[in-house]
Amino acid sequence: MNEYLKSYFPVADIISNTFGNCCEVVVHDLTSPESSVVYVANGNITNRRIGQSFDHLVRQVLLNKKFKNDSVSNYYFEGPNGSHIKSSSALIREPDGNVVGMICINIATNLFEDLKSFIDTFLSTEKDSIFLQEEEVQPDIMSVIDSIIAKTIGAYDPQGLSRKKSVEIVKFLDEKGIFLVKGAIDKVASLLGVSKVTIYSYLDEAKGKR
Repeated sequence: MNEYLKSYFPVADIISNTFGNCCEVVVHDLTSPESSVVYVANGNITNRRIGQSFDHLVRQVLLNKKFKNDSVSNYYFEGPNGSHIKSSSALIREPDGNVVGMICINIATNLFEDLKSFIDTFLSTEKDSIFLQEEEVQPDIMSVIDSIIAKTIGAYDPQGLSRKKSVEIVKFLDEKGIFLVKGAIDKVASLLGVSKVTIYSYLDEAKGKR
């Protein structure tokens, strides 16, 4: 784990304690994408556990039109048993500017759904697409995504990878939304030392189409 992230653990605790049982705070280490969760304060909201990977980083955070100044606030996703989760996330940078992690605040909103007058404001969302088009992805966001790809594949020797493990790596990256970004398949193919056609075949196999 990146030691710099430990300074955010008390921050996670104080936020969770302030908002109570409806609030969960998760700290991710993005230098270890496959086991990015390194700290959880009140993990009962999404059942997050240390050692798990991120779920919403690419789709809901980095590709969100509201993502500015390394953060995005008030996006929604569905939690366990259909619960409604309101979330805000921010990237964590070391003093030299390198992105090493992310802190996420998750609030279960089901408790507020009987408060109709409050909910009209609290749960308001935009109906148009919140996702960036490929040409709108900022260079800095691309560097984060490139780092996730490199860190995911970099732990292995491409020449020594079995097809099964290669399929697992491609499936992981696909599930995390990496291939929503233009050029990601080319980068993965290059790092694995295979062609784009092979990556597509891995994707088909991962999805049970072969």
